[in-house]
Formats: sequence, C-alpha cells, structure tokens
Amino acid sequence: PHNSDLCLATAKLFSSFLIPQVSYGASSETLSNTELYPSFYRTVPSDKNLVEAIVLLLNQFGWNWVATVGNDDAYGQGAQALFLSMAGTNNICIAFEGLIPTDLTEPNAEKQLENTIKLINSTKVNVIVLLAHNVPAQALLEHSIRMGLGKKVWIGTEAWMLSDIATSTPNIQSVGTVLGFVMRTGTVPGFQEYVAELFSSVTQDEFCRQSRELSRLTNAEVLGTHCQQCGNVTLGDVWPMLAVTTVQPVHTAVYSVAHALHRALGCTAKGCPKTPIRPWQLLHFMNTLPFEVNGQSFRFDQSHGTNTGYKLIFWAWRDGSVTYLPVGDYDQSLYVRKSQIKFHTADKKEPTSECFRRCQPGQFRRIKGFNLCCYDCTDCSENTFWSSTDSTSCSPCPRHQWAPARSTRCHDRSERFLFWDEPLAVALVALAALTAALSGAAALLFLKHLRSPLVQLAGGARSLFALLWLLLQSLSCCLYVGRPSAALCSLQQLSYALCLNGCFSTFVPKALEVALLTEFPRCAPRLLRWVTHGRAWLLVAASMLTQALLCLCHLRLGPDYLVADYESLPREVLLLCGTQSWAAFVLLHGYNSCLAFSCFLCTFMVQTPARRYNVARGITFATLIYFVVWIFFVVIFATLRTVLRAVTQICTVLATTLGILASYFVPKCYILVFRPDLNTGDYCQNPSEEQPEQDRQ
Repeated sequence: PHNSDLCLATAKLFSSFLIPQVSYGASSETLSNTELYPSFYRTVPSDKNLVEAIVLLLNQFGWNWVATVGNDDAYGQGAQALFLSMAGTNNICIAFEGLIPTDLTEPNAEKQLENTIKLINSTKVNVIVLLAHNVPAQALLEHSIRMGLGKKVWIGTEAWMLSDIATSTPNIQSVGTVLGFVMRTGTVPGFQEYVAELFSSVTQDEFCRQSRELSRLTNAEVLGTHCQQCGNVTLGDVWPMLAVTTVQPVHTAVYSVAHALHRALGCTAKGCPKTPIRPWQLLHFMNTLPFEVNGQSFRFDQSHGTNTGYKLIFWAWRDGSVTYLPVGDYDQSLYVRKSQIKFHTADKKEPTSECFRRCQPGQFRRIKGFNLCCYDCTDCSENTFWSSTDSTSCSPCPRHQWAPARSTRCHDRSERFLFWDEPLAVALVALAALTAALSGAAALLFLKHLRSPLVQLAGGARSLFALLWLLLQSLSCCLYVGRPSAALCSLQQLSYALCLNGCFSTFVPKALEVALLTEFPRCAPRLLRWVTHGRAWLLVAASMLTQALLCLCHLRLGPDYLVADYESLPREVLLLCGTQSWAAFVLLHGYNSCLAFSCFLCTFMVQTPARRYNVARGITFATLIYFVVWIFFVVIFATLRTVLRAVTQICTVLATTLGILASYFVPKCYILVFRPDLNTGDYCQNPSEEQPEQDRQ
C-alpha cells in the first residue's frame, strides 16, 4: 500500500512468511526496523531523512521557536516524534505540539482543529511544521484562515504540499509562506505521453463502450462510489501535476521485484527458465544487488529503503495560481537558494521566530516554564565553562582542568602535594632532623657506655641497633615530602614497617627474659639461654626476616600507588599515595603490632625490687605509646584525602619514634649523663643475674 498505516498491518503479516512487499509511499520510520519487518522494502526515503532536512532548514534560517502539528495516525505520530527528538538535540524549541484528526467526520474534529489554531496563536510563533496528509492539512489551513491566525511560515511535506486539495482552499494565499520538501525523483519516459493518450481515448466511443462493459462485469463494491465530476477533468487540469507527481517510486517498486526475480531465476537475454521460486528466495537479491531503472541505479540500504534526496519547494503565486518553485536541495546536506524565496513579510526577508534572548559569554540558558523554550541566562558554575552562544548547559571541564564561575574556558590544574618550601613541611623536616639527631646522640652515648651496667641492662649492642633503626625511621620522613611517585609510594609503608620492626625486634628478647623470670621461674633456667647473650640476636634476625617476607607479600598483593585526586580540591590536582589493598596494609603492619602487643603483655605487670632499675617499664610505655599513636593514625589515614594525609604519616612516624625514645632511651641517657652514680651493678642488675642469688637465699 501507499499509506504507512496500511503498510504496518500488511508488513507484519507478509514478514511472518518472508514474502517481499515493496511500498512506493509509506515513509514511517517504524518500518525501517528490519528485525520486525525483514521482507518490507520501499522506494521512498524514511521520515527520518525528511525530518533531518526540516531541522537543517530551521537551523539555516535561525528559527528556534516553532509549532508542530501532525496527523493522529502512524505517519503523523511517527514523524512528529522524530521531529521532536531531533529538534531537541539541535537547539530548536517546540512552542506547541499537537495532533489533528485524520477522519474529519469525527464528532469532535471541528473543535480539535479550532483548539489547535487557538493554542498556536497563543504561542506567538511564526513557523509551523505541518506533518499531515492532504485532507487534514487542508482543514487546518482553512481554519487558520477563518480564525485569523495571520501569516506564518508553513513547512510541509510531500503528503500535502503537492495536493490540489490544499491549494484549492479559498484565500489560501493569506496563510503566509509555504515551504516544504518533496522527494527528488526522475521522470518516467513516456508517462506523460501515456496519460495524454488516455485522455484522448476517453473521447472515443469504442473506449467508452468497453469501459461500460467492464463496469457491469465488476462488483460495484470493488469499483467504489462513482465519481460524478470525473467527466469534467481535462488533460490541461492534470498536466501541471505530471511534472512533480511521484510516479517514479511506483515504477521503481515494480522493477525492483522484477530485477530480483530475474536474478533468482538466472534469466539470460534469451529468456528465463521455468524454475519454482519461493518468495523468501528473492530477499537475498533485493538486499544485496543494485538494479537499474531508466539508466538510474538504485539499491536498498540497510533499512530496506532508497534515499534519493529531497527538493525544497516554495509555493510561488502567480496570477492566483500556485507554482511549485524548487528553491533548494537536500542530500545529506542542505542547500537553499534564499534569494528565490519571497517571504510574506514587508521586506520579503525571512521572519524571526525566537523566544529567548542571547546570553552573555559565560552564561547558559535555563528553561522557564513547562515544554516551552523561553530561557533565563544563568552563570556557569565553577569547573564548568561556556562553550557556545546557544548552550543550554555549561560544559564540564576535563578532569585535569578547572574554571572559575562564568568562565569561557578551562585552565590547567596545578599539582598539589607537600612541597619542600611549605612552612609546615619545613617544620616537620626540622622536627625529623631533630629526632634523627636525638637518636644519633643516644646511639653515640650508648656506644660510649656500651660496657656499663645500664646499657647492658637495656640490651647492650641490641639497644645500639634499635637506635640506628630509629635514626633511619626519622630520616624516612623525607619520603613523604615533595612530589610523590609510584616508587616513593611503595617505599613509604615499607620503610616505616621495616624500621619499626628493627626497633621492636630488639625489645622482644628483653621482654621474654623479663616474662620468663617473673611469670615462669621454673622454666627460666632452661629457656633463658635462648633470649640472652648471642642467641638473642637470632630472635632479632628471625623477626626482621619475617618482616622482610611480609614486605615482599605487600608488594605482590597491592603496594601503595600514586593517586591523582581531582575531586578534593577545586583548582588543583592532589597527588597522594593511595592504599591499593587494605589486606596487604594490615599484613604489613600487623606483625609489628603483634610484636608490640607481645612485649606489652610480657612487661606491663612486672614488679621490680626497690632500688632496682625497672627496664620493663620502658618497654611497656614504648609499646603503649605506639598503640595510642596508631589508633589515631588509622582513623585519620583511612578518611583523610588532602595534602594533610602526608602530614599525618610524618606525624605518625615522628610520634612513634619520639615516643620510643622518650619512654625507653631518654631515661637511660639521663642516668648516663646526669646520674652516673646510678650506673652501677647493684642498681642496674640484670634480672637473669638476680635469680641465682635469690635461689641461694
């Protein structure tokens, strides 16, 4: 069928049996769905191509405030839905959208047409897109004239543009300017002569006699109502239409099937073999192979249609009659000869049809009202920028850029991290240097008094070893200052865990020694040799080896990595080290926590005799300070995502180092420097040496 509504019904039926169906007029975009209608073809473009042409025409004239009216059927609804979709993406605003009845005999058809005209008039638009068939379009035009809508620009389609029904409306010239697109078609050789011959045949008695005989033999219901006016139609009445009527699509539709059938049969110049052909066998040839009609090549595209392009037609009135004047072409792009279009305005120039004012640079248009295209101009917010005059929103800046409010361009973000020359960084580095100096001074002091009772009580050379690790831990604070990198991020946690383990590993033998002597005196003589003297170094080495293995596991499971955070700061990109795997983080630092907890359990209940130095108390307070620092650190570290994250890590390192120095090493340094009288064998007696003496008593 020619009509889209009928094709939607027949195409569904024939597609179930894969019977090819070729329409020469159905343009509904729904029929482009080859999954639903695999055997439907058409020799006219889809409404999608038509709507694209209309949108380009509106944009070329700057008309962005329009009304659209369509048929209340598949053709009108589909075409209008396509137009609304494309208009929205091309900054064309729809002031009114409506549907008019296809059947004008409906009871409320008259009222619906009147309401449509009233609503269009209330919008003050100057451009109306009419997507309707000829009879409903003629009714709407007639009502617009009768109700005094005024002169507008009417943009139409082939469905009513070439119809004499519309042009025969009384006083049709008063509607304004009529523009529209009709399919670009070639001529069918001999067709005009054929029509002229038919008209000449009508005047011959033999033709009329044969026609009357055929009419008697045919069912009256098939013939339909007899046309009373047809006898008055002359060749002169139809001759102007022969140049613009769409004859070629019908001709092409027939020939497309003929060519496919010839190829399926394997026809040659001599003839066609009488081979049975199933309908579905034609689909392959119709889908893939081009064919020629009157020297013009055609081919069905992926949606089973042919797109020959459109001509832009202008209704030019001369002596009371309309002439269809071609003023442009559309084939993927639109070309308009504006000088040939005489608009209805006083100066014959195109009218304006806008609602909104132009916004200033750095502002975008915010819609006012419902389904309207009137706008307020609103400043672009931070980190967005104004990209074009007709923007309905501000474009967000790329992640690596930022923009102030009401900006027309984006600026590159500067990098943010803990710079070396920041006052806070200088202060922290100075404190780290002071802590390192304190650790170094304590180490030198212990080295000087290495054989003294107090240093031997503290662990002797193992204490010196612990101080060296604390010195390295203080210096590791420099890893957190400056621009981070992937390598530095991996080193930060490893250096802290390894240096802290070097210190805690030296506490373990002393803590176990104290625990054995105080809590397990019966087992002490047998086990003390494993935690004192040279064998204590085996414990230290085993502990550090375990921590080294955990460091390797941390590197395999998920080391810290460099993160570029674009969200936390408005104008800068924050470079920080992110935790890739919290499981690896817990594994890395959990071992040190276990060592500290073990040392705490071994020493916190130990009682020392009067006039004896309590070495266990220093270990207790050192581990307690470590736990307090880490409780605060974990809470802050897990939630903080600013440059203060690096500050937090430095403070944690320094707090832990200073806590261990203050609780364990500084009291001993005080005795070595200011109270050498206490650095005696009696006051600093080793617990392992007390036990035999108590046994003798």
